[in-house]
Order: sequence, then structure tokens, then C-alpha cells
Amino acid sequence: GRSDREEHNMNRLIKLMAIVMILGLLSGCAGMSSLEQRALSGAAIGAGTGAAIGAVTGGSPAVGAAVGGAVGAAGGVVVDQLKQ
Repeated sequence: GRSDREEHNMNRLIKLMAIVMILGLLSGCAGMSSLEQRALSGAAIGAGTGAAIGAVTGGSPAVGAAVGGAVGAAGGVVVDQLKQ
């Protein structure tokens, strides 16, 4: 099983990711290009999803967030290129 320390760290990471996503949404992406907006949105969604998957599967939420964020950012760039 997972130790109390690991559980605490996972909860802290998930809360931090939620705060970062909320702050990103509240900033409104003012002055950003569509490419930057899509890459940032993709990274935020990917990081949150990756952290959750890492936590649920017993893996590392931090690694899940890092991988998910990178994949999400790349996905955002691809979507931006396809929309143009």
C-alpha cells in the first residue's frame, strides 16, 4: 500500500495542479497568441490528467503530471496548426 507520507504528497500535488489551472484560467490568456493559448491549455489539462492517472495507478503523480503536461502542450500546438 501507499504510506501516509506518499498520500499526503499526492494530495498536495493535486491541490497545487488545481490552483495552477485555476490561476491560468483566471489570467484569461490576455495578449497570448492562439498557439500559446492552446499549448498552455493543453499542458494544464495534460498535467492534471497525468497527475490523476499517476495517483490512481499507484505510480508517481509528479511524473504523470510532467509527462501529461509535455504531451498536452504538444497536442495544443498540433491542434493550433490544424486549425490554421
